[in-house]
Amino acid sequence: MRHFVGAALVLALAASGVAHGQEKVITPPPSLKTEGIPPIPQSIADGLARYAQFRQAQLAAWNPAKRQLVVMTALGNTTQLYSVDSPGRDRHQLTWLEPRGVSTLTATPSFDPADPNALVFQYDPDPSADLRSLYRYDMATGAVTVVTPSRTRYPHIWARSGKWLAYDSAERNGKDRDLYVIEPSDPKTKRRLTEVEGSLAPMDWAPDGSAIFANEVVSNFEHYIWRIDVKTGERKAITPRDGEKATWYNVKLSADGRKIYAVSDRQGGEFRIWRCDLANCVWTPVTPEGVRVDNGPALALSPDGTLLAAVIDRGSASELQLIDTTTLKARTVALPMQGTVSAIAWRPGSRELGFTLASVKTPGDVFSLDASLGTVSRWTNSEATFNADTLPPPEVVEWKSFDGTTIPAVLYRPPAQFTGPRPVLVNIHGGPNDISRARWQGRSNYLLNELGIALLYPNVRGSGGFGRKFEQMDNGTLREGAIKDIGAALDWIAGRPDLDKSRVVLSGASYGGWLALEAGIYYNDRIRGIIEGAGQTDLATYLEQTDPARQQNRREEYGDERDPQTRDFLKSISPTTRAKDLKKPTFMLYPSKDERVPVAQARELLDALKQNNATVWYAEFADGNHENFPNTQANVNWMLAAWIAFIKAYVLN
Repeated sequence: MRHFVGAALVLALAASGVAHGQEKVITPPPSLKTEGIPPIPQSIADGLARYAQFRQAQLAAWNPAKRQLVVMTALGNTTQLYSVDSPGRDRHQLTWLEPRGVSTLTATPSFDPADPNALVFQYDPDPSADLRSLYRYDMATGAVTVVTPSRTRYPHIWARSGKWLAYDSAERNGKDRDLYVIEPSDPKTKRRLTEVEGSLAPMDWAPDGSAIFANEVVSNFEHYIWRIDVKTGERKAITPRDGEKATWYNVKLSADGRKIYAVSDRQGGEFRIWRCDLANCVWTPVTPEGVRVDNGPALALSPDGTLLAAVIDRGSASELQLIDTTTLKARTVALPMQGTVSAIAWRPGSRELGFTLASVKTPGDVFSLDASLGTVSRWTNSEATFNADTLPPPEVVEWKSFDGTTIPAVLYRPPAQFTGPRPVLVNIHGGPNDISRARWQGRSNYLLNELGIALLYPNVRGSGGFGRKFEQMDNGTLREGAIKDIGAALDWIAGRPDLDKSRVVLSGASYGGWLALEAGIYYNDRIRGIIEGAGQTDLATYLEQTDPARQQNRREEYGDERDPQTRDFLKSISPTTRAKDLKKPTFMLYPSKDERVPVAQARELLDALKQNNATVWYAEFADGNHENFPNTQANVNWMLAAWIAFIKAYVLN
């Protein structure tokens, strides 16, 4: 292995006790390919161990026949499904899947409403797979079987009466996500209901089973709701194309099938709940202006149709509300802690609402609310070996960018024993329309509690959750504005006496990786280094080479690289184009089987940096993809230890 490590790095590692031969070092996992990375001391991994020992629980599904929950919990290398028979009872492991386990983002387990033994979830044993197939877990026997091989991304949905299931799949041509129906107990019933150019995400069934309501996803800023006849596949537009462009989420039908509810950013760009009568669909607001609804899985209609559960976005935390569907009056649920609510679901035939609640103090647990009594029960208690109460509470901060735009962020500070201005790790989210909120920091608590590093999570323009105008401020040729938002963050850091402007490292994954690289070029003299994962290094070739199913969606975001002027602009803000200006140490981490950001992007930048004799650490995970890397516990442990070695070498020394 060839190492591109200068004399300054060797001295820095020696000063921090990392010199080769001075102590035991970590053996890199066999699936890992590295360049330029010195041996990582075992002592770093040993110090990380207590921060890595925690688990969390996420609500997956209610059993339709009894008061029992299925939750997703990560223990060790994979996330598995567990049943919990009542609040506070032990978790009983159901699945034993390897190697990747069940992703908490895409598994979407759900019961057949007519058969409490049939639990269907999405899974693929190939750790490099970006899409999933449908599997069935038999609650009576514990058997796991394939329902149908598919290329599914969105959550599947059951008919209200059970038996039939609808799902999307790109299996026809690998690009377009058509809508299918199947009776899981008989794979021969599989039928492609309708073909599309683009993506259809199933949302809900009509109560009588005659139709499926689906969301056509044109881009992050343009969705359309369709009613699709189950017998004929005929489509009827609920939100016609000649109307206002908007996004729609969480489409739900009332118990009688006459009304439709959804979360949308129509009429103003802020997410609110809307509804209409299907007979003559005129949309009216359910939630008032100024009350921002979360656009995640944040709307659930009670089985009797009288209550609407909604998650309200309060910036750094969530609020859970119950809305009377007749009067539209809302009452706020008193939660046991301040945090983020997600994965809400009503227990069939009841007024009990299950939900997941996570906070800066806990990685996440499952609770339920008795809507009649207002009482909250805790179903799971997830353990952690590190007590986050020893850290100061996070701060919600903001600064003005170059054009006066307010940029919100979350700042985590180390404990008081670390005195003087503290080094800063700026962690930029992906998306670009993701959002950073105050949350449990997991292994990153090591950086706070052991190294005294402050963590700053900015929500640059383009982030979701702050209105459509803010989310579209980075589109196309406006992309440089996001880079300048990071420059404004560096100005803000310089104005904080408790932060050290001379010891800043930029980090991010996916789009955040691109932004960390490009901002590192723009502000090269103001940072110590860059840590990035799966970031785009050439925006033009990225758009040409990305997963065909995402290509048009991404062109709506970044611009169409087939247009010569747009291509020239994209090239001008691509790290590979300006690699000669990237002079600070850079740590690049990439999965080999990434269909979204092909690994060729990384190798091109790596070669350019090496030609310029830049200091670069490079790690490539042979069995990972964009959503699933590092995908084994060994990879995770090595990666975090390498992060710390990099920070010790270039930021703390």
